[in-house]
Amino acid sequence: MDDAKKDSLRQAALDYHRYPKPGKLEVRATKPLANGRDLSRAYSPGVAEACLEIQSSPDAARDYTSRGNLVAVVSNGTAVLGLGNIGALASKPVMEGKAVLFKKFANIDCFDIELNENDPEKLADIVCALEPTFGAINLEDIKAPDCFIVERICRERMNIPVFHDDQHGTAIVVSAAATNALRLAKKRFEDIKVVSTGGGAAGIACLNMLVKLGVPRENIWLCDLAGLVHEGRVEDMTEQKAAFAQPGGPRTLMDVIDGADLFLGLSGPGVLTKEMVARMADSPAIFALANPNPEIDPDDARAVAPNALIATGRSDYPNQVNNVLCFPFIFRGALDVGATAINDEMKIACVEGIAELARKTTSAEAAAAYQGEQMTFGPDYLIPKPFDPRLMGVVATAVARAAMETGVATRPLDDLAAYKAKLDGSVFKSAMIMRPVFEAASTSERRLVFSEGEDERVLRAANAIMEETIDKPILIGRPDVIEARCERAGLSIRPGRDFEIVNPESDSRYREYWTTYHEILQRKGVTPDLAKSIMRTNTTAIGAVMVHLQEADSMICGTFGQYLWHLKYVQQILGTGPVQGGLHAVAALSLMILEDGPLFVADTHIHATPSGAQIAETVIGAARHVRRFGVVPKIALCSHSQFGNLDSDSGRRMRDALAILDSQPRDFEYEGEMHADAALDGELRNRIFPSSRMHGAANVLIFANADAASGVRNILKMKGGGLEVGPILMGMGNRAHIVTPSITARGLLNISALAGTPVAHYG
Repeated sequence: MDDAKKDSLRQAALDYHRYPKPGKLEVRATKPLANGRDLSRAYSPGVAEACLEIQSSPDAARDYTSRGNLVAVVSNGTAVLGLGNIGALASKPVMEGKAVLFKKFANIDCFDIELNENDPEKLADIVCALEPTFGAINLEDIKAPDCFIVERICRERMNIPVFHDDQHGTAIVVSAAATNALRLAKKRFEDIKVVSTGGGAAGIACLNMLVKLGVPRENIWLCDLAGLVHEGRVEDMTEQKAAFAQPGGPRTLMDVIDGADLFLGLSGPGVLTKEMVARMADSPAIFALANPNPEIDPDDARAVAPNALIATGRSDYPNQVNNVLCFPFIFRGALDVGATAINDEMKIACVEGIAELARKTTSAEAAAAYQGEQMTFGPDYLIPKPFDPRLMGVVATAVARAAMETGVATRPLDDLAAYKAKLDGSVFKSAMIMRPVFEAASTSERRLVFSEGEDERVLRAANAIMEETIDKPILIGRPDVIEARCERAGLSIRPGRDFEIVNPESDSRYREYWTTYHEILQRKGVTPDLAKSIMRTNTTAIGAVMVHLQEADSMICGTFGQYLWHLKYVQQILGTGPVQGGLHAVAALSLMILEDGPLFVADTHIHATPSGAQIAETVIGAARHVRRFGVVPKIALCSHSQFGNLDSDSGRRMRDALAILDSQPRDFEYEGEMHADAALDGELRNRIFPSSRMHGAANVLIFANADAASGVRNILKMKGGGLEVGPILMGMGNRAHIVTPSITARGLLNISALAGTPVAHYG
C-alpha cells in the first residue's frame, strides 16, 4: 500500500472517531423528564423509594436500576491488540469500540473504564470496588501474566461475572472450531496431538479449554520465542506456561511438529512452514490466528496438505476466529439469569452452542444475509459467521441453561424456549442490520457506475467501496475535475488508476452510446441529434446505457435533481414495461434504521396516488426486499381509514390491494387498512380489530400516497434519529438505484452495498 493510500485510510479512521461528535458512545435517559412530576420521581423525593428497596433487598438493584444490563470494559492498555503497551488513555478508542459491540450485538449497556494502574493487585482492588455499579466485568487488553492475577483476584472477591475476553473468548471460539474440525477429520480430543505457538493469555486459555474438552495435557506441545516449553527451562517462563512443560531438553517447533493433529498459532507471521505442515498428521487442523498476517498462508498450507482444515483470524478467509461470536452472547445469558460467575460449564456450553450452530441447516435469514457464500457445514464452514442472526438465541440460551444447572444463577428462567424466542426476535434491533449486506457484497465483484461522479460524496463513497468491498466503481465525469476534487478532499484514489472514468466531453465510446440510445428510443421521438446531445450532457442516461450494454452491472444516480426526472431515463433505457412482463419501477422503499429496530417505508417516490394493484405489487416487492436483510416481513397497509371505518379514497384503494393479496397464498404477514399507530402497536390493533391476522408490530409501512410515505420517511430521518438506507428502487432487478439530494457519503456506501449484492433479480 502506498503512502498516499495509508494517509487516506488513517484520516478516514480519525474522522470516523471525531465527527459528528467525538467518540463512539453517549449516555441517554430511558425515562421521561418533561415536568416537575417526572423530576420528583427521577430524583428527590421519589428516588428514595428505590434506594430503600435496594437497601432492604440488594437483588432489587436489577429491578430499579440499569445494573442488571450494565457491563464494564476495564483495561490498563498494557496489551492492546496489534499495538502493545500503549497505556490506558490511548486504549480508550478500543474500549469504546468493545462497548459498541456489546450494545449492537447483544443490547448490553456498557461503560468503558481505562485505569492508570500497572500493579496487577492494585488494579484488581480497583475493579473489585466497582461491583455495586455493574452486573458484570469484561477485562480487556491486560498483559500476561498480570491478566491472570487480576482475573483470579476479581473472581475470588466479586459476586458478579468476571471474564477476560482475550483469554476465554478466544479459547471458546477456537474450541468450537476445533470441535467441528475433529468431527470432520473423524478424530477425538482424547487422541490428538496439539502443537501451539504463543504462550500469552489467549494461547494459555485455549490450551486450558482444550484440556477441559478432553485433550491429555501430555499431548500438548507449547512453543514460544525461546522454543519448546520443557521441564527445567528458566528463560521467559511463567507458572501458566510451566503447566504445559514437556519432559526432555530444548527443542524447536520443527522438532515437535511431527504427527500433530492440531496446530494452534497465536504468535506471528511465517512461524509455520510448508515443510512443517507436510510433517503433520493426515487431515490436520491448522489454526493460524496471528493478525493481520497468519502463521502460514492458507493457500500455502493447502498446497502441502489439501485436506487441511484451516482457520485464521482474518475475515477474508473462511473460518474466521472472531471473539464477537462469543463475548456478547455469553454476557447476555449470564446477565439474564443473574449469574454470580462465568464458570467452566458456561464456557463449554458456549463452545457447544457455537459448534452445533455451524452444523445446523442454514436458516433462511442467514442465507439471505450471506448470499453467495458457503453456508453448509464443512471444511470452509467450521464455525458460524460473526453476523449469523441465530447466534444470540442459541449461545445465550445455552449459557443461561448452564448457569442454572450449575447453581450460579440467582434469577433462573422459567421458560428457556420463550427466552430464546425473545432473543431471536431482538436480533435486528440495531444498525448492524447493514453488516450482512456488506458481507454479501464482498462475495462477488460487480461494476457500479455513478452518474454524478464529480460529487464529493460520490468520491468518498467510491473510496469506501474499494476499502470495504471488491466492487469496481465507475465514475461519470470530467477527469480533471474528479482528480482536483479527490485532491481537495484528501483522498488517495485517482481516476484511471483506481477506478474507471467515463468523460461525457470526450470518450471513445461516445458513438456507441448515442447510437444505442437512439435505437432504443427512435420511435419515441428521439432523433439522432437529440441522442447525441443527451449522451454529451445527461449523465443519468449515460449510466443507464452502460448498464444496458453490460459495461456496468448497476447504476446509482440522484445526488442532485428530482427523483422522477432520473426515473424517466432509467425506465426509458432499462425498463421493458409491465405488459411485456419485464422490468419496471414498482415502488421506492426506504429502510429507516431506528434505535428500537428497522422500519421500512414505501412508496416514497414512484406513484403519487397508487392504485390498488400498484399497492399490492409494492407489498409483494417489499416482502422480497425486506428478506434481503434477514428480516421477516410484517407489512401494514396504512391509510386514513381503519379496518373499513371510513369510505375514503385511500381506504378504498387499500381494500382493493388487500383483495388482490388475498386472492393468492402469501408467505408473509400483512394486514390493513389501518392507521400507523395501530400498525406499530400490536396491543392497540388487537383492541380495535381482534381478528387481525398480523402479530406484533409491523416492520413495513405501505402508504396510500407518496406524500404520506415521504413525510414519514423525512420525519423519522430528521426528528426520529433514523438512518436511511435507500430509497431502494424496486422492480428494476438491481440494475438501477435513484438516491435523493440529501444523501450522505455513508448513505451512498449503503446503497452501493445493496447494488453490489450478487442478485440476478430481487425486485
